[in-house]
Amino acid sequence: MTTVNHWTPGDIPDQAGRTALITGGNSGIGLETARALARHGARVILAGRSRTRLGQAAEAVRAATPEARTDTLVLDLSDLSSVRDAATRIAETETVDLLFNNAGVMNLPERRTTHDGLEMTVGTNHLGHFAFNAQVWPAVRRSPAPRVVTVSAIAARWPVGRLEDLMSEKSYRAMGAYAKSKRANIVYTLELARRTASSPVEALVVHPGAAMTNLQQHGTGPLSRMVTPIAARLLMGSAEGAAWPSLYAATSPHVQSGWFIGPAGRDQTSGTPRPAKLPTGADDPAEGRRLWAASEQLTGVPFDIEAEAAA
Repeated sequence: MTTVNHWTPGDIPDQAGRTALITGGNSGIGLETARALARHGARVILAGRSRTRLGQAAEAVRAATPEARTDTLVLDLSDLSSVRDAATRIAETETVDLLFNNAGVMNLPERRTTHDGLEMTVGTNHLGHFAFNAQVWPAVRRSPAPRVVTVSAIAARWPVGRLEDLMSEKSYRAMGAYAKSKRANIVYTLELARRTASSPVEALVVHPGAAMTNLQQHGTGPLSRMVTPIAARLLMGSAEGAAWPSLYAATSPHVQSGWFIGPAGRDQTSGTPRPAKLPTGADDPAEGRRLWAASEQLTGVPFDIEAEAAA
């Protein structure tokens, strides 16, 4: 296992000629990822639900790097028809060298469902990305050296993140659903790495540490709404720093497919990206196969890597 002692976005190699597609690219970690990659020559496609906010984000990228090449993609991960339409547009016309599964929701106080009847947190954070990846895969395959980077969280290690009752139909807890979705991100990525082991694809999963982004907008009560701004000032880092693990995973020559990467600082909240400890059992191939099959069933979207490779 080869790592570096210190890394910053200044170490990103030239990305000219490469295209990065970033879900949730209009704010937070996604926008900071786009800014950094554009600064190093990549073309960035910002994907998100609001055309207006995507346009503003693209302007922000170009304000930092006037020569940046940006495009936008309207994508609502909680609506499988939107996922299909967006993925089809990319699959038919683009080559995607860097695919970031970055968008997400967190801490929804009540159980809600997506347009397709899936529990909203897992349905957005994992299943929406699974369906998008499956349908955008032809664009990834066109790249000679593609990387898929999925953003998980430290919450994936929590016991409430077990993948039983994936749709929280028996009981619902806001952070339990979030932890499930983040564990699913890891289990999915490791299974993707196994299924693409004989191809040029590298699949990596990261956790960003702790940062105050739009994910923290949902509180579960008065105490949460009062404490969150204080925690933001005292405990959490910037979205810019939280993007470092994603950028390292996407661009470093020292990483390997199947790695879980997070910051190396105190409590793993910030600092130089490093390989991180996986949640117990997350690398079990049997769990990976079960989640893959369940994801295909719940979304109605087949994702056959071998069939895609032979196409």
